[in-house]
Amino acid sequence: MSAAIPAEVNPTLLVWAREQSGYAPELVAKRLGVKLERLEAWERGERKPTVRQTQELAKYYQRPFGVFFLPQPPSIPPLAAEYRRLPGVRPGVESPEFRLAVRVMVQRREVALELNEELGFALTEFRSPAHMSDGPVAVGKHLRDALGIPIDEQLAWRDEWQAWREWRFAVEEAGVLVFQFPKVPLEQTRGISLLNFPLPAVGINSKETAPGARIYSLIHELVHVALALGNEETVALREARSDDQWQEVERFAEEAASEAIVPEAALRDFLQRMTIRRDAWDVGQVRTLAARFRVTPLAMATRLRAAAALSWDGYLRWRAEWNDYVSTLKPRKGGIASPVDKTLGRAGRPFVQLVLEALDANRITAVDASRYLNLRFDHIDKLRAELRSGAAGVSGIDDGD
Repeated sequence: MSAAIPAEVNPTLLVWAREQSGYAPELVAKRLGVKLERLEAWERGERKPTVRQTQELAKYYQRPFGVFFLPQPPSIPPLAAEYRRLPGVRPGVESPEFRLAVRVMVQRREVALELNEELGFALTEFRSPAHMSDGPVAVGKHLRDALGIPIDEQLAWRDEWQAWREWRFAVEEAGVLVFQFPKVPLEQTRGISLLNFPLPAVGINSKETAPGARIYSLIHELVHVALALGNEETVALREARSDDQWQEVERFAEEAASEAIVPEAALRDFLQRMTIRRDAWDVGQVRTLAARFRVTPLAMATRLRAAAALSWDGYLRWRAEWNDYVSTLKPRKGGIASPVDKTLGRAGRPFVQLVLEALDANRITAVDASRYLNLRFDHIDKLRAELRSGAAGVSGIDDGD
């Protein structure tokens, strides 16, 4: 009965919340099951939504219920003042899914900063600036050295899922938060980075089912973070390069990431033993080499081309053969991630451990912890147990997309 009571909302906040979330009025009206005219009347202040309808709006917009009752909209910077420039993403007109992914990353980073200060923890600062004048190979080598991953350990990893966890751990240890975000189409972005210091953040699209592809996106974004630290790059809202100039930055990041993941010295060692002509690589040979470094075949083919071990014509022929091969594969069926695995996969172990330590120290409430982790409180004991055992995420089902 109470749900039918009109909610005394501020209509200006209804418009603000919808526009900030990137939704068209028609889509919101359809989601709530009301006519467009009624939604527009709410936003003009001519009618009031019910309490239940307002709760549905808060859930859909991913906003606190109380925000609709504020006297005026909160003053927040544009999202494009947080993330790096991305091909095909126009600042200010991002999709609702993209906006939500960035907002969650921004909120988690802010929580991490606050909790570190509250607990008196010293932040690990990322200290690996990059400059385009150094060249992508030198930058890739420098980043790999900074991450401290020996090539013999990499070649000994059990599978791509272990490789993904090790690379992620190394980046987090270097002072960069690593998150995963669901529901954003891969066509929009495979990765995002927040260019804020200290404690920059990288987000990886969990629709990327191949762990080797996630690794490449992770290191690619790390290159952009390093370029920003070296004052070679800035956030999307202030990035002034032309499209052609930006493509040069993207190619630089691609080559640097390739060098970091597959060092040229180690690659040459394998190539000497394989003795394959530059135009003669086939799908099977590239797959075999990719498996040794725990990367995707497509990433390895790109790396071979960059190292001049695969000619451009050979690469185009190989790419056509690879596309034909992929078209014959059946879609992969993913498992169902538990709530704990979702939390660990999306928020990352450093963030999760920080929240739990703040909870144990009575610096935050159980309600706060559940909200920060997006996890029901009755799952937190299981989260603790899996963190202690080291079992969480071993299956690779760590995102729940």
